[in-house]
Amino acid sequence: MADTFLLLVGAGVAAGFCSSIAGLASLFSYPALLAAGLPALAANVTNTVALTFSSVGAAASSRPELTGQGPAVRRFALLSLVGGAAGAALLLVTPPGTFERIVPFLVAVGSVVLLLQPWTKASVARWGAPGEASRTSPAVVAGILGVSVYGGYFGAAAGVLMLALLLIGLPVSLLEGNALKNVLLGLANAMAAVGFAIFGPVDWAAVFPLAAGVLLGAWTGPAVARRVPTALLRTGIALAGMGLAVVLGIRAY
Repeated sequence: MADTFLLLVGAGVAAGFCSSIAGLASLFSYPALLAAGLPALAANVTNTVALTFSSVGAAASSRPELTGQGPAVRRFALLSLVGGAAGAALLLVTPPGTFERIVPFLVAVGSVVLLLQPWTKASVARWGAPGEASRTSPAVVAGILGVSVYGGYFGAAAGVLMLALLLIGLPVSLLEGNALKNVLLGLANAMAAVGFAIFGPVDWAAVFPLAAGVLLGAWTGPAVARRVPTALLRTGIALAGMGLAVVLGIRAY
């Protein structure tokens, strides 16, 4: 019992840290829950509930990067809430196998887009879609809604997908996009977590140690991100996302 508790706390710290700067929390937390003996569905919903705390810690620690982003948060908050609720409903009423087979490809594409972000964003600008116009473009709106649905449904590397989308679609820096990603996915996760808490097989004994570690890790993540060169951070996030895509692909197939 003590070993399981320490495993979940340690995995939570790593998950919260990675979630706040990269969106790869489930690389640590989901396998830890499986190792603790939870069935796949219970591990998934328990993971979502616990990772809600990463958004609290990351948002509190990202206040400098969130300065001036109130309009973007208000513009996209409802999309994130609706998407999170829809994703949770899909998980509870449909078999996850088919969708989980798509996840590795989504993660891989998001990682590649993130890695190529400086060149892709420059290309978007040359075609006349930068700045404020992109803030309300249908592609950005649909993308945020889609990633929020995915975040509520399964969520592994949803942060990579959301971060790549925000960096391409909005005039924000990596750290600003990362902070905005934390808030938007936090709203989606919170909405999904409410649904799972009411209707899903949440293992609350596993939630509390995992959430405690997640909160601590998420609090320290943004502070570390400010001290790491942007190009190095982007490359590390992208490569970690590709690694996670391989892990998820092996598990799915």
